[in-house]
Amino acid sequence: MLMEVSFSSFNGRDQVQGWIYVPACKPRGVIQLIHGFGEHSRRYLHMIVRYLDAGFIVAADDHVGHGKTAIFNDRWGDWGDKGCHTMMEDEKIFHDLVAEKYPELPYFMFGHSMGSFITRDYIAKYGSDLTGAVICGTSGVWPDLAKGIAMAQKLVDEGKGDESDPNLATAMMGWMFSRCTEGVKLGNEWICDDPYVQEDHARDPFDAFTRPTCNRSWLYFMQMIDVITGEEWAKKVPSDLPVYNIAGDQDPVGQFGTGVYQCSNWLIDTGHDVTTVLYPGYRHEIHNYADIRDLVCDGIIGFIEDCLEEE
Repeated sequence: MLMEVSFSSFNGRDQVQGWIYVPACKPRGVIQLIHGFGEHSRRYLHMIVRYLDAGFIVAADDHVGHGKTAIFNDRWGDWGDKGCHTMMEDEKIFHDLVAEKYPELPYFMFGHSMGSFITRDYIAKYGSDLTGAVICGTSGVWPDLAKGIAMAQKLVDEGKGDESDPNLATAMMGWMFSRCTEGVKLGNEWICDDPYVQEDHARDPFDAFTRPTCNRSWLYFMQMIDVITGEEWAKKVPSDLPVYNIAGDQDPVGQFGTGVYQCSNWLIDTGHDVTTVLYPGYRHEIHNYADIRDLVCDGIIGFIEDCLEEE
């Protein structure tokens, strides 16, 4: 069963578009899937099907400025003007909507890339909602983050928040191509070294990655990373919430593995239960590599089943 839902965004302007996928069996729990920057939730169909086959309801939406939500509201790359917690608060609204329908079921969250940042922001404020959290393709200390925030803030202060300065994208993400030895043609090579995944990503009409993101949204993106950096963030996460942290060790978002371990260590050093798995030789979208995507899903489902056993 598939339910389409629409709800008012925290930004006070947009209607967020989402979906609730229900397996044809007695559900074991709910997994809320949170997509990354510039993409949309249907890029995770393989993962969604695997979760359904394992007996889990999947809730997934498209963020403001992204995918069907951007199309519905005619707002590409524009997240509104309510700050860096907008998407996290939208996921809370969505969580509450789904949890009201299935109040007795254990609830999990999976977030990839920017979705992992949103998940980390979520568990610092609403971690008690969840039985477990999965962060995929996350980051540690982002290079030159303070410089990027200052650049974006200056543009917003100058009244250019609705414009799009390409120098911001270069400053924030240009370094991410450093290990793309095949060269840069599409501008997304850092996500995966499979040319079919690159082409699919680049040609997807629901994909906002190749569309301009406004300066204000870039500022919120950087501020989102800032608020989830360090032990001060980790201390806000409930100590009894299990976390599964996974990535490719050639993922620039995770600083090629070191940032992934930084994130885990912030949590471990503040008393949390964290499992960290790095997949050697793989870039950002480990869930889209044909040779390991089932292994990645098996690991996530195994983590969730372990959480259920410990309840």
